[in-house]
Amino acid sequence: MDIYGALQTYFGYDRFKEGQEKIVLGALNGSDVLGIMPTGGGKSLCYQLPAILLDGVTLVVSPLISLMKDQVDSLNEIGIPATFINSTLDDFELNQRIEETKQGNYKILYIAPERLNTYVFSNLMKDIKVSMIAIDEAHCISQWGHDFRPSYTEIPKFIRSFSSRPIVAAYTATATKLIVEEIKDLLQLKNPIESIIGFDRPNLFYQVIKVSDKLTYVSDYINKNFPDKSGIIYCATRKTVESLTEKLNQLGFKAVAYHGGMDSETRQKNQDDFILNNIQIIVATNAFGMGIDKPDVRFVIHYNMPQNMEAYYQEAGRAGRDGEPSQCTLLYSPSDIVKQKFLIQSSTFSEERENILYENLQYLVDYCNTNDCLRSMILKYFGEMSQESKCDNCGNCLDDSEMVDITLESQKILSCVYRVQERFGITMVIQVLRGSKNKRLLEFGLDKVSTYGIMKEYSENALREIIMALTSMGYLIVTADKFPVLKLAASAREVLSGKEKVHHKKHLLEIKSATRRKEVSLEGVLDSFNEDLFIKLKELRYSLSQEKGMAPFMIFHDATLKEMASYFPQDKESMLAVKGIGEKKYETYGEKFLEVIKEYCINKNIQPIEIVKEKVIDRGRATVDRYQSTYDLYLEELSLDEIAERRSLTISTIIEHLSKCEKRGQSVDWSSFKVDTDIEAKILSAINEVGAERLKPIKELLPEDISYEDIRIVIAKNNLN
Repeated sequence: MDIYGALQTYFGYDRFKEGQEKIVLGALNGSDVLGIMPTGGGKSLCYQLPAILLDGVTLVVSPLISLMKDQVDSLNEIGIPATFINSTLDDFELNQRIEETKQGNYKILYIAPERLNTYVFSNLMKDIKVSMIAIDEAHCISQWGHDFRPSYTEIPKFIRSFSSRPIVAAYTATATKLIVEEIKDLLQLKNPIESIIGFDRPNLFYQVIKVSDKLTYVSDYINKNFPDKSGIIYCATRKTVESLTEKLNQLGFKAVAYHGGMDSETRQKNQDDFILNNIQIIVATNAFGMGIDKPDVRFVIHYNMPQNMEAYYQEAGRAGRDGEPSQCTLLYSPSDIVKQKFLIQSSTFSEERENILYENLQYLVDYCNTNDCLRSMILKYFGEMSQESKCDNCGNCLDDSEMVDITLESQKILSCVYRVQERFGITMVIQVLRGSKNKRLLEFGLDKVSTYGIMKEYSENALREIIMALTSMGYLIVTADKFPVLKLAASAREVLSGKEKVHHKKHLLEIKSATRRKEVSLEGVLDSFNEDLFIKLKELRYSLSQEKGMAPFMIFHDATLKEMASYFPQDKESMLAVKGIGEKKYETYGEKFLEVIKEYCINKNIQPIEIVKEKVIDRGRATVDRYQSTYDLYLEELSLDEIAERRSLTISTIIEHLSKCEKRGQSVDWSSFKVDTDIEAKILSAINEVGAERLKPIKELLPEDISYEDIRIVIAKNNLN
């Protein structure tokens, strides 16, 4: 099977997302690969698809123990045999999976990094062929990143333990240029094929809100914009998580908490309830979320500011994985800076690492106080320049607040920083400007400087707002220290001399962007679909998910249901043309969804619309007519089983291909595909009773040992279709 056949058969897509094909081909050609792709960009497929085609087992190293089962369940749903080994297994389960792996029952094995160099796992590696080692969330190996995991330092040692080194593939959604280089160096990637996709997420709307009553804002915001949609609220501390969850439930929301201090069973239950849509909101610390594959999170709120832009980008990026418009809101207050600095100071990091953490925190502070495009600031952090100065899809770009001249205020503040000899931080500068009688201020003699008390009519918050704005504009510098100090940038001279004016937006408690934001339509997300049918399909999906105890999106994503509700497919061939429906998914669920669609079309007198797919070009060579490829094998007088094996398709699909060929004038001798005379008679009797339009009613009247393939052959042979 080629990569396009595998892509369609297992994943239900006829083409790759940006950057995927390059990495897949690189791995299949034996090269190491590195994928830096935004959340929702399809990183998992980049190692799952090669795993199918490579000879041997692909190991996926992942820190996401709580999610391994979901990932394995999703793979098994599409026909890719997979399992996991982690600390949740008892000895019996562990030994069973080890034996099954030795027997070649799996193509993908998920493993926690802590397990790599254990005696049991090292022995297993001697008995199996490992084709590829895929490291998910590869940024965790970097000590300079926001999510360093010490267990990841075990990975290089594990890779070196192989006498014949497998392909090594590394993937992450969050990495600066410095971290990318460190990933390559620490994992010792050999001339990797790299695919670094832009960090922009066009469907996400970013906004920073400065509000005193955060709880009221959050309640009003959700009720107004997302009354029945899933969302995540991030808080800086466990205490805030518990308190906010309790208050939201008192206000009538369905919310649960998630943080590292909870017992693992409660944490897992709360996470499962959120993923299964049993509750609307999960309130969490940063312990929640990495790798969460819930596509329909419509909003992410940061109740407190996170430590840096990397953390913010990753956490906010859990919204809108399905490409639908979603909102990311950061509720900012200066007290959050104090909390984050305390967390940094409480750590045991080296001085060098602490300084980097302070620098990264300051960038996020600047983000919260800038008047510029928020999207551009995010992209700039990751070393990517925005093509436009305005994105028209963030709080700043859509904020039409009045700009006011704050040049005089800025001159006073800059002058004060100079007069105190650039030796103090924000709080002390504000106290000098306001004429404070603070004991420490008086001890330093700062009441004697000329700027003492020159802005006493301004509130502390107003002065802090202007200072933060001057910092984000580059006129002031905040040193990256445990006790940061304000210093003048070279550009401050232009303001002090009056050669440059400073403007800032009037402080508004609420930005009007939520009702004025530009709706963004991504490729593959349909703008128009039959809402009524879409709801019926969602109801069926939910019912099936409850029966199986899995998240609805693991059956079909919303985008797939919307495409069904746009084109109204009527048979297997047209269902397989819908994005996200592969052979295994169709075999498991296809007939059930077809029944709902057909019934709806009959009741509403709706005609199906043909889905026109672009032909895939395979490295410059046009794709051969797939029906003709099947027909050519039929002419070689192969059996259905043999044709299906050669084409890597199911027998049902081969029968449909041959039916298509017959309809366009090519001769097919259906009697060459033997069906027992007694079985054929039973099938014809059932057809006589319920008709040949739908297969399921026919099958229900027949013994279990009579297959859908038998029914299809009899229908074709007797020209009943």
